[in-house]
Amino acid sequence: MILTMLAVFLAHVLLGLPLFLALLVTAVVGFLFVDPAMIARMLPQQFFGGINVFSLMAIPLFILAGNLMNASGLTERLMGLARLLVGHLRGGLGHVNVVSSVFFAGVNGSAVADTSALGSLLVPAMQKEGYSRAFAAGLTAGSSLIGPIIPPSIFMILYASLTNTSVGDLFLAGVIPGLLLGVAFMGMNAWHAWRHGLPKRGGLPRLGELGLAALAALPALIAPFIIVAGIVLGFVTPTESGALTALYVALCGILLGGLRLGDFWRALLDTARLTSAIFLIMAASATISWLLSYAQVPAQFVSLLAPYIDNAVLILLLLSAITFVTGMFMEEVSALMLLTPIFAPVAMMAGIDPVHLGIVITLNITIALITPPMGACVFVAAAVSRIEIVALFRTIWPFVLTAIGVLLLLILFPQLTLWLPAAIG
Repeated sequence: MILTMLAVFLAHVLLGLPLFLALLVTAVVGFLFVDPAMIARMLPQQFFGGINVFSLMAIPLFILAGNLMNASGLTERLMGLARLLVGHLRGGLGHVNVVSSVFFAGVNGSAVADTSALGSLLVPAMQKEGYSRAFAAGLTAGSSLIGPIIPPSIFMILYASLTNTSVGDLFLAGVIPGLLLGVAFMGMNAWHAWRHGLPKRGGLPRLGELGLAALAALPALIAPFIIVAGIVLGFVTPTESGALTALYVALCGILLGGLRLGDFWRALLDTARLTSAIFLIMAASATISWLLSYAQVPAQFVSLLAPYIDNAVLILLLLSAITFVTGMFMEEVSALMLLTPIFAPVAMMAGIDPVHLGIVITLNITIALITPPMGACVFVAAAVSRIEIVALFRTIWPFVLTAIGVLLLLILFPQLTLWLPAAIG
């Protein structure tokens, strides 16, 4: 059954069928194996039930907040602050790229949006500073992985809805891993700058200059604290936090004069398009997830890994390997929706904290965004950088390996993810 469903899914994807339709056709094939009479009754019910979850409303609201940030000019203010903080170092614009991704991650939670927003501005500037266009595009795609790890995170919200894990704990758990990714990519950029003899640009910023830049970026910097503090302290739900953040960013854009009516309308349209695509995929994936659970596939998977269940590190490595390979060939939301219900029971039996598992799965899924052949961020970076996709695929592997190194560190030292939720919670 599983092999047939996988073959049907791959065949329809290769034929160019929209992903949610390929998933639905795969679900129909699965129902034929289980019970054809269930198609008319259970398929519509699970399709709509998969997205009929209140907490998922946070996703379009956080996407809207990120789009409004771009439209209102707040993203440029964050980049200006990042430029003053690290722009004077050797390979300064590469460091600015990474630090801007850290700042931008605190509002949007989308790696693709990060790549699109920062790539069009920074890749040409990095090329003028002496970077190759391929490395600049690769660093932009690589540093965008920070977006779904530092809160808020669309992937973490999805994982929480599937496992009944606290969104606040997941958001807190993502802070240190996200910063580790930033440090790793800055180290990689520093080595590249030293190896290629890239010059330093300017000196240390003056204190007054830095203060003005921080003041200008303050409205954008406050947004992540609104998100995390509101959820962790129990003042708002994730959905209410998303609404509050979107309203806050919109008001900042209006008051600062950067957000016009046309920009607001375009941000709404972009949000609607992206949300529609995500929710259709989620609904179709939820149908297959229910079908696999009904066919007791998770239980079979648990029994398959039973001999290794006493070794939590080995279990996480095995789950990561499966997630990584799946993410290479499947859209990330689909992979997360399909694999999480199967992996969670295994992790529980192995004594793995669900918050730690959430960060590991989220980072695995995120790495897939820059991994050939389906990495969405690579395609976006290639488009905004005007570089051949094959050339960028050749350049991207060091960034993939760097992210995998951070992933292995998190697997070996779970306290890196669990310390902050325990300390604050």
